[in-house]
Amino acid sequence: MDKLEDILAGCKRRERQSQEKLYRQFYPVLFALCKNFFEDKHDIVTAINNGMMKVFKNLDQFDSQKGEFFNWMYTTVRNAALTMLRDRKTQSFVYDEIKENMFFEARENPFEKLEYDDIEIYLNRLPLATRRVCCLFYLDGFSVKEITESLAISEGTVKWHLSESRSRLKIIFEKSL
Repeated sequence: MDKLEDILAGCKRRERQSQEKLYRQFYPVLFALCKNFFEDKHDIVTAINNGMMKVFKNLDQFDSQKGEFFNWMYTTVRNAALTMLRDRKTQSFVYDEIKENMFFEARENPFEKLEYDDIEIYLNRLPLATRRVCCLFYLDGFSVKEITESLAISEGTVKWHLSESRSRLKIIFEKSL
């Protein structure tokens, strides 16, 4: 198996074979990431492809002194998926606007003691809109305000989805014990 550094060097030289190796190496984790935002496989793959095109195009901007390549690529693909969501005129569901005074308390992260495969199983049991907000908050570390800006929804709606995800996950966790 080729070293990541060698693959990245080939990608910087715009070698298709290196780009394909990089794409295939990270496809499973990127698929799982984009599945948090889309249900349709075509949309998931489109988001991955859009993100990877940005990775290939902006590879010269990656600075290993600032962090790991995986984190940079993951963030780039996640942002491409969020851009795809924002750019859509009609989404496959509607966020109901929730009043700002709805109660939400961010307690401990419900996923911190779970394995990745378990997290994916539990997340897939949540409605798509709630899953999106939950992933951005608990897994990607976005603040409520950042989620509001990323998904173009109100702060109250974000808080409601976080509260809803906690309620639903509590039931799911109790059933699985």
